[in-house]
Amino acid sequence: MERKILKEILTNIGIIVLALAFGFFLNKYMIANAQVPTSSMETTVMAGDRILVNRLSYVFGEPKRGDIVTFIYPDDGKTLYLKRILGLPGETIEGKEGVIYIDGEPLEKDFTQEVSEEDFGPYQVPEGTYFMMGDNRNDSWDSRYWEHKFVEKEDIIGKAAVSYFPHPRVLK
Repeated sequence: MERKILKEILTNIGIIVLALAFGFFLNKYMIANAQVPTSSMETTVMAGDRILVNRLSYVFGEPKRGDIVTFIYPDDGKTLYLKRILGLPGETIEGKEGVIYIDGEPLEKDFTQEVSEEDFGPYQVPEGTYFMMGDNRNDSWDSRYWEHKFVEKEDIIGKAAVSYFPHPRVLK
């Protein structure tokens, strides 16, 4: 009888350890869970939203303009931010009179209806880096204001995939 109980306990412990290891693996290498603390990405991502980030998004491809990504804030090297990629490596980005220009051409799709009240740039985006902006252009602490204006590719944690609470939806 004691052997049967001991075997059952060891089996249950093994299952729990395996589940914890699998959860750790998922969180470390495949997905990240984040909560959005500010309104800088409204109306796409609302303050308080909980989102899942796909860590594998850029293993086989490059980040694209318009991707919403989680990354390490370049000015302190530790805080996680969520913004949209607008400037790609090698491009010049500038904002004048509410219009964003990439290499002197107006950006066709800037992913928000909000018009930026402040001019910025021009900034030349170095190779291997990205220029980030929040969708809530007039209330976003983003590349326009940072000391280190660009995010290195290796500091991008992943692409935001879904908001699961309290506003469930796929993020684009």
